Amino acid sequence: MLAWFDGHNDLLLKLWRRDDGSGRVFLEGDGNGHLDLARCRAGGFKGGLFASFVPSPAADRTGSASAFATGEVERATALAVTLGQAGRLWRLVAASDGALAMCTSVADIRRAMAEDRIACVWHIEGAEAIGPDLEELDALVAAGLRSVGPLWSRSNVFGHGVPFKYFASPDTGPGLTDAGRRLVRALEGKRVLVDTAHLNERGFWDVAAVAERPFVASHANAHARVSSARNLTDRQLDCLKERDGLVGLNLSVPDLRRDCKRDPDTPLQAVVAMFDHLIERVGEDRVALGSDFDGATIPTAVGGADGLPTLARALLDAGYGEALVEKLAHRNWLALLERVWGG
Repeated sequence: MLAWFDGHNDLLLKLWRRDDGSGRVFLEGDGNGHLDLARCRAGGFKGGLFASFVPSPAADRTGSASAFATGEVERATALAVTLGQAGRLWRLVAASDGALAMCTSVADIRRAMAEDRIACVWHIEGAEAIGPDLEELDALVAAGLRSVGPLWSRSNVFGHGVPFKYFASPDTGPGLTDAGRRLVRALEGKRVLVDTAHLNERGFWDVAAVAERPFVASHANAHARVSSARNLTDRQLDCLKERDGLVGLNLSVPDLRRDCKRDPDTPLQAVVAMFDHLIERVGEDRVALGSDFDGATIPTAVGGADGLPTLARALLDAGYGEALVEKLAHRNWLALLERVWGG
């Protein structure tokens, strides 16, 4: 079975909201969401970046996604939630009886995949847990943090996230602050991956001006095809190509459909067409999957991790060769991480 390494999922938020700390929601499954152990095994989901995300004050643990985007988050709250979600991931790995592995290097990921274990890489989506002095960063990296998106779709001390707007430009306001530029430099100094997903266009270009290593948009699509503010212009995609970065295709249906409707009855042809455009702009070595499992409405035809073989078949049926599908499934992510982290 084809192995998949995914650039973004929100399982940790689901565990924080619905699990009692035992990991049963993932290990045994609860019939909700997109990821659990049985579905991962059925679909060839072999690993990915697992995001810690802090809901905004307007949203409690059962709040809607729209509520998450309102209001800034206090650092103390953000740090507590971020560490709590990371703790859930570590406990999940410990309770998995070897089915999952925490990974901080590409060698760790390759070893886990070879051993038929799910490779878990800890990512922070929205860096509210880190203050402008960056004092928390060393401890977070020591705890296993290997990837950071400085912004989610709201403002914080590091800059301004791109809002959830449709039929709109990603150029929605100011970009990174001075603290945001310092954060990017510090992350690169520690060989932590910098993720521009959820940055507005000016923030993206601020990262490009500061970064010396490749960077990514872990879950984003092409604005030329779908005019969601979260999608990347062709100029941004060209920059990722020039900088040897990567874009992970987002399965969120409003970012796949030209009408931007949140309709799960979205054909896989829309996913294939988006892959076509991304590959045309960035090249077949710099495109992969950033599913947004457990964080978005995705096509019913995929359904969850167990639907990844269906996605692979759609790509093969569209004329993609097996070698290219394998690149999109996992090889491109691992090559990108080697470029950033080293071997």
